[in-house]
Amino acid sequence: MKPMISNPETGDTAHPMMRVAMLSMHTCPLAMLGGKKTGGMNVYVRDISRALGRMGIAVDVYTRSQDDCVPMVNHELGENARVIHIPAGPQAPIPVSEVEHYVDEFAAGIVGFAASENLHYDLIHSHYWLSGLAAEKLEGYWGKMPLVHMFHTLGHMKNRIATSAGERATDERLAGESRVLDVADRIIAATPAEQAQLNWLYGADAEKIIVIPPGVDLERFHPVDKAEAKKRVGIPCGDKNIMFAGRIEPLKGIDTLIQAMALIKQRHPSVVENTCVAIIGGDPWADDPDAEMTRLQQMRQDLDIHDFVLFLGAKDQEVLPNYYAAAEMVVMPSHYESFGMVALEAMAMGRPVIASEVGGLAFLIQDGINGYHVPTRNPEALAEHIYELLANNQCREEMGRAARHYAERFDWPIIAHRMLAVYQSLVDPVFKESSDLFDFPLFNSGY
Repeated sequence: MKPMISNPETGDTAHPMMRVAMLSMHTCPLAMLGGKKTGGMNVYVRDISRALGRMGIAVDVYTRSQDDCVPMVNHELGENARVIHIPAGPQAPIPVSEVEHYVDEFAAGIVGFAASENLHYDLIHSHYWLSGLAAEKLEGYWGKMPLVHMFHTLGHMKNRIATSAGERATDERLAGESRVLDVADRIIAATPAEQAQLNWLYGADAEKIIVIPPGVDLERFHPVDKAEAKKRVGIPCGDKNIMFAGRIEPLKGIDTLIQAMALIKQRHPSVVENTCVAIIGGDPWADDPDAEMTRLQQMRQDLDIHDFVLFLGAKDQEVLPNYYAAAEMVVMPSHYESFGMVALEAMAMGRPVIASEVGGLAFLIQDGINGYHVPTRNPEALAEHIYELLANNQCREEMGRAARHYAERFDWPIIAHRMLAVYQSLVDPVFKESSDLFDFPLFNSGY
């Protein structure tokens, strides 16, 4: 007999176990954070799969194999969940623009693996537009089945903030996103803002879209002793630390952070004497670093702040809590974020966040309560708020406590049960998606 699942919000029991094919074609959920194409989506796929697995849902995460030395099946996700690496194209990292050429091969590989283990899935949950196209291919093999999709980032939104042709989404991506919107049964939007963007920019069917934000692992991300955390990570300078974590690319606005720190050094030199800015992401030691890393390192040198602005490279997700704990604040000056997983993790650690008022950051950060909003590309405003938190210990600590309190409503079991309600509404027509699961608002803005 299949186990029944308890809902942590209402205490009610949900429907029995099901089997889900989770698709993350272009990036593996176990990859280090801050690589060229690793970030919030990797964390999301990993943690939603773990949370569903703990609830008794069988989850197979399919991703494109990028290393023929890695075992095909990985069980690091824990109970009932695993990652399956499917050969499709070169077994090496390739640009995302080339991954589309291997969608057919990826889908065929999934079908072959499932057949070898006699697996039958109740539902497909795909992530990013490439996986959505692969999901449509799977329906060609397996027949029509429920398809849930989450984009994580939107091509049209990237184009709205792009400053060069190289930052723009391709026509193939835009067409692919529109196709996925047509074939998916449900679209998961991270915020009400993304829901509006899908309606406004893509003309998406409003009845297909439901807002379920990402969650945070409160067992992993929780307040810990700052001094001990500093010892663990070995941050090489500073009594006070500022942290950025994410991919090293123009839309993250790291140049605004560097410019802001130069302003603070100019105006308040005594403050930066004991401050370290830790930038986590990318590979600053590469023999052939990418253009954005090179640009940022040169900017740091030109502004004469290379002694306290440090590029630490990508870090394994298991050690990130120590970096958050060692910081006074986390800064996210992004031009676009569909949600902002780093901000939620930092808040769960009891750290205030200074962030651009874009995407999910506009909903997570309550200005003046658990952090600050700043305009994009505005180093003056960013410098002002960074200095305020550096100089005012009481304000920083109060905001940190408020941040932790707000983050608690995004505990993964709560989020996973909302996702399961969507799954069940598609698999079992008797189950109604308008369950009490969705009566409790997660965002203060009224979701």
